[in-house]
Amino acid sequence: MAEPAYTVASDSETTGEEKSSSAFPEIAIGIDIGTSQCSVAVWNGSQVELLKNTRNQKLMRSYVTFKDDIPSGGVSYQLSHEHEMLSGAVIFNMKRLIGRVDTDPVVHSSKSLPFLVQTLDIGVRPFIAALVNNVWRSTTPEEVLAIFLVELRVMAESQLKRPIRNVVLSIPVSFSRFQLTRIERACAMAGLHVLRLMPEPTAVALLYAQQQQQMIHDNMGSGSEKIALIFNMGAGYCDAAVTATAGGVSQIKALAGIATGGEDFLQNMMRHLLPNNLFSSRGINEIKSMGLLRVATQDAIHKLSFEESVQLDVDLGNGLRICKQVSREEFEGVNQKIFETCESLIIQCLHDAKVEADDLTDVIVVGGCSHIPKIKNLVKSVCKRELYKGMNPLEAAVCGTALEGAVASGISDPFGNLDLLTIQATPLGIGIRANGNSFVPIIPRNTTMPARKELVFTTVNDNQTEVLIIVHEGETEKADENHLLGYFKISGIPPAPKGVPEINVCMDINASNVLRVLAGVIMPGSQQPVVPVMEVRMPTVDDGHGWCAEALHRAYGSTLDLMTVQKK
Repeated sequence: MAEPAYTVASDSETTGEEKSSSAFPEIAIGIDIGTSQCSVAVWNGSQVELLKNTRNQKLMRSYVTFKDDIPSGGVSYQLSHEHEMLSGAVIFNMKRLIGRVDTDPVVHSSKSLPFLVQTLDIGVRPFIAALVNNVWRSTTPEEVLAIFLVELRVMAESQLKRPIRNVVLSIPVSFSRFQLTRIERACAMAGLHVLRLMPEPTAVALLYAQQQQQMIHDNMGSGSEKIALIFNMGAGYCDAAVTATAGGVSQIKALAGIATGGEDFLQNMMRHLLPNNLFSSRGINEIKSMGLLRVATQDAIHKLSFEESVQLDVDLGNGLRICKQVSREEFEGVNQKIFETCESLIIQCLHDAKVEADDLTDVIVVGGCSHIPKIKNLVKSVCKRELYKGMNPLEAAVCGTALEGAVASGISDPFGNLDLLTIQATPLGIGIRANGNSFVPIIPRNTTMPARKELVFTTVNDNQTEVLIIVHEGETEKADENHLLGYFKISGIPPAPKGVPEINVCMDINASNVLRVLAGVIMPGSQQPVVPVMEVRMPTVDDGHGWCAEALHRAYGSTLDLMTVQKK
């Protein structure tokens, strides 16, 4: 039987809304696209069901190969051998690259991947290419992700015997709003409409809430609030969350995340095994040699989760061969800083949630790195609890997205299995640039959504008639070290001594996580804004446009700057 044909919409095309002919609500599917693996699940009317591809796999590799005329993803295409990943024609790890500019350290670390990643280091999208018939074929993370999403959609449509339009996706906690727009764009290119983008630990928290709800129902009890810490570490990202669950309601008390994962374990070990950078050039032979080292190192790391030591023997070509015994202790020593970072992330999350380790009811560890003994031990050590064993660590996130897909689609369950609610929190602080290059948060991290907060600023110069509102997202004190979301200018401020005009900046996040920034100017003695209130939906910047705000700031200097009004 021939594979179903599919197309990927152009990045510039818009996808029109499709009306379902069914009188019943369409159930959205849940997708967990990991850096290395992905899965799809759906509520089947009584429980969450993971869908399988034609090779009977529930977990599929996240890659796209460009070696044929029509690109193929890991859903429909089976690599003949792991070393086929080394040909240069296979693109993967796109979740690490999507929405990032070429000055990002994560992009630079991706240069060791066995395909072409080039940068100009000027704050624009990196150049990514696959090797097709000895010619570099350029692509983008959005295109690669869209191709993969199309295959997942076709697979789901084939099994569910209906068109698939709506989807809930899991995303890392540390993703900026700009990265979220890139995920949504890739979905639109694949003909999918995003109902929700859920931080991965939030999706796990929803599954945990359902399990606790079911347990209470089975035991005919009322149940008390349970506080759980969720630690999720995959190939590309590491997240932590503290959730308070009662009666099917899961409130996220704190979120924390970083772009560190199994890929960093792998690259650290590759540098350890081959300390001299012999692959500084990006020729075809060097890329294949890097790929050979990558496959051997990845296999060794996986075995070290179950064995104390492994023998690594790999011929990299050109007379270079690595033959070495690698121990688990050596692996843990090489990656000591990553383990310390994970520990700090958990401690920070508990602190932000104002929760002590003794207050925790359960500790949940999920993700592809959950099998690493050191990860499990450090989580148990910090939280002083044994690990929760009630869910599959590789399937928890996708099951949570499927539950959210059913809830968001308006599906009801007679047994109350879908009487669920997740109260989400903002994973990153959102604010503006003021007081020079300072980042002034208006909506702090871990604020319950929906949220609406405002702050008053004023001018820094006498007779200043314009101000530049530059919106950032992040946690560092310097504005330019955070994610730029957008900027706009307010003109027409009546001339007055500095510090007199009141510039009120309001930020509003609705239940769908849409951010609007409103700004108005009020003069003393007036109750109404002296200029029309500006309302801008964020983010507004596109790839490589971050330099625009910096160029404006350099051109005007402090003439458009703001400063915070001190509370009296």
